[in-house]
Amino acid sequence: MGPDLDTLATALYVTVDDLLVDHPEWAPERPAVGIVPKLSDAELVTLAVIQALLGYTSEARFLRYADAHLGPWFPYLPTRPAYNKRLRRSAGMMQHIFNHLGRVSPSFEDSLWLVDSTPVECGRSRQTAQRSELAGWAEYGYCASHSRYFWGLRLHLVATASGLPILWAPAPAKADERDIALEMLARSGPPWAGQTIIADKRYRRATFEKTLNDAGITLIRPATRTGETPSGTAVPTSVPPDHRVGQQHSQDPVGSRTARRPHQSRCHSTRPATSPSAHSCDLAQPNHQPARTSPIPHRLRPLTTPWN
Repeated sequence: MGPDLDTLATALYVTVDDLLVDHPEWAPERPAVGIVPKLSDAELVTLAVIQALLGYTSEARFLRYADAHLGPWFPYLPTRPAYNKRLRRSAGMMQHIFNHLGRVSPSFEDSLWLVDSTPVECGRSRQTAQRSELAGWAEYGYCASHSRYFWGLRLHLVATASGLPILWAPAPAKADERDIALEMLARSGPPWAGQTIIADKRYRRATFEKTLNDAGITLIRPATRTGETPSGTAVPTSVPPDHRVGQQHSQDPVGSRTARRPHQSRCHSTRPATSPSAHSCDLAQPNHQPARTSPIPHRLRPLTTPWN
């Protein structure tokens, strides 16, 4: 490990060990009589954080790296099945620890938040959409960033400018982002008066902005083509989305208005459109949405609020 990662791992281990001493109820349940694990809970959390920081998505590869480079810091390393089992059983403990670390982070008191959502694709085939346990909760939605439909969920996130998550919740793909954001703020507990939220144009709605303004929250979003900005904001009007229309290419000479001939290979074909192939019927399309009832009564599952 480098000096920065070494210092971070040492500080994290000491902090987690002190937290588990002060809060023994956070530790996973273990029988009163049994074999004491050779790898402590503080070492397990430190290993999990190092794995995430180094970008290892495979536990087997990370354990091979740890066995070759982290021997002086971790005298005992479990096997991959034992490491995976310990991580799964320690999910609740890690949530408490990360919540505490988030609260003591300096950026937790930031008054500027960012809100957005990202698609979480859960399947592409029609068979997956029909047989998956997410059927009835996962829905078909449209991703404007990639210009395509997908079947799955959307992860809604409220974070600080430095990247610290404040609120997050997975929701069906068709759920309105503004309604989900209001539910996340309403169910989070503490009042957020005085906060400033930056959102994109998909969060533009008069009732949404009025609800935030009544709660003392200022919304900053891009201006519309008509130059309209959210009520209650004192930010300058942003450039409309069509600001590039009419601009001259930087490589064209000044005053050149000669039309370019299209390349033959780029000309549009006049061949009539053909019907979809036989393989396209296996794709997950909106008209193949299963008619199963949702086993989940609420559209947010689970609404994770680490500051409760």
